[in-house]
Amino acid sequence: MGEDHQEEIAQSITLEHGKPLAQARLEVIRGAEFFEWDAGEAMRTYGRVIPAAKGHKFTVHHQPIGVVAAFSPWNFPMSQPARKIAGALASGCSIILKAAEETPAGAIHIARAFEDAGLPAGVLNLVFGDPAEISGHLIPQDPVRLVAFTGSTPVGRHLTTLASENMTPVLMELGGHAPVIVCEDTDVQAAAVSGAIRKMRNAGQVCTSPTRFFVHKAIFGDFVDTFVARAKQTVVGNGMEDGVEMGPLANDRRVPALTGLVEDARAKGATVATGGAPHGDRGYFFEPTVLVNVPDDADIMQVEPFGSIAVINPVSSLDDAITRANSVPYGLAGYAFTNRADYIDRLIDEVEVGNLSINTLEASMPETPFGGVKSSGYGREGGLEGLDNYMTVENVWHASQIA
Repeated sequence: MGEDHQEEIAQSITLEHGKPLAQARLEVIRGAEFFEWDAGEAMRTYGRVIPAAKGHKFTVHHQPIGVVAAFSPWNFPMSQPARKIAGALASGCSIILKAAEETPAGAIHIARAFEDAGLPAGVLNLVFGDPAEISGHLIPQDPVRLVAFTGSTPVGRHLTTLASENMTPVLMELGGHAPVIVCEDTDVQAAAVSGAIRKMRNAGQVCTSPTRFFVHKAIFGDFVDTFVARAKQTVVGNGMEDGVEMGPLANDRRVPALTGLVEDARAKGATVATGGAPHGDRGYFFEPTVLVNVPDDADIMQVEPFGSIAVINPVSSLDDAITRANSVPYGLAGYAFTNRADYIDRLIDEVEVGNLSINTLEASMPETPFGGVKSSGYGREGGLEGLDNYMTVENVWHASQIA
């Protein structure tokens, strides 16, 4: 599906969303990988036999949870619907997907591919419309046995409340504000270049986007200089043109939102090392922006920018970095650059995130579980843990004689 029509789907995503065509192509492949992984993992949803006394037999079975009401966002039009559809179908569930009106092409291509493949009618259902009206109608329905949502924390809380009225379980992948801890032993140049490139991917409109960089003071100056230089080199423009690295923001609301965060940080003492304003005079483009020495009371230290803004602050130690990394209510993704085994052990034990990446800014793969802690939600998508959300556990006690 994805590989056969990669270019067609990628171009439709770029035309709708604005992201560079090269990134859209990779997203199509990632979406196909979710289907490949979950289809294979569905063959391994094993039950088990529990040892029991003579005349008794205990067996554990996994059953499809039932109809899934799923809601996917606009920022990854192919891979986000794919995650939920793949998990549901691989577990034996039917699914009603409410995809994003701003970027419908990815979900539509998936639905057409399954129709062409002969999926029975009614198994995969795609709807568009007013989000509040659709969620308010679907979630209370008795056949709906799981609500799967990716989006903002406030909306996730609202949907969780609706689901709780019917004791319907939820799978919530919500907002983040990802920290990046840069230790003094790392390759400064490589970490800074990698951070600058990754921060501007999808114009920063990624829930796992590396945003709050906490850099050891011994390497702080070199890191900032390299990061800022690479951020300035980011090619902003039409995603259909060769060489473009960053497209526009999603809508007209995002430009003043980012501008407001920059101005608030500047007013409270932060330094704008580069960017900080709309890019050009057409469209919803925003400059690649780097804020340095941002005080803790600046809004951006607590508010996820969901845009092309990086914050870089110095820290005196790993203790300081971990404390500041954990200082927000979110815990989706976190990153660190270090080669010290003792630092890695501490990062694993103490950083409060569902996904910790060390010496890479890639947060997840189809074969790994993905999800958050704290206000970033609960439940997992991907990996063998991902299918667990779409199944129930049934214990069977079989006695050979009537007791």
